[in-house]
Amino acid sequence: MYYEEFTLRTSRYEQLILITNQVLEIAAKSGIQNGLLTVLTKHTTTGIFVNESLECLESDIEAFLSALVPEEHPYSHARMLRDYGSTAGNPTGHLKSLLVGNHCHFPLQGGLPVRGSAQEIYFCEFDGPAERTIAVAVTN
Repeated sequence: MYYEEFTLRTSRYEQLILITNQVLEIAAKSGIQNGLLTVLTKHTTTGIFVNESLECLESDIEAFLSALVPEEHPYSHARMLRDYGSTAGNPTGHLKSLLVGNHCHFPLQGGLPVRGSAQEIYFCEFDGPAERTIAVAVTN
């Protein structure tokens, strides 16, 4: 198995970031020709998904998630957490992450992920800005 992590510094509270190129570079660096590629975010208020890269679709995805998980709601998580010593103000980030998921998998063939021509890999920030870590594993 080949394993590598990379970090992103997000700049907004909610943000969709294409990470396909970074993932392709890691897959090539692995030297593994045939196997499985896994991309995972290491944070509970972020996500990973695969979809077409269109600005209008990105705004539709953001609007859809905001409609499902509105900011103004009496969430139980929005309270003082003694363990953290602060107020938890990110319940929407956790719920949006739950909906989007935290990983994706691709078969690897000839050193490249098997994916459709319009499939791109997105990292989703739901509680930024922050420094975030994405893990990529390639197994044969």
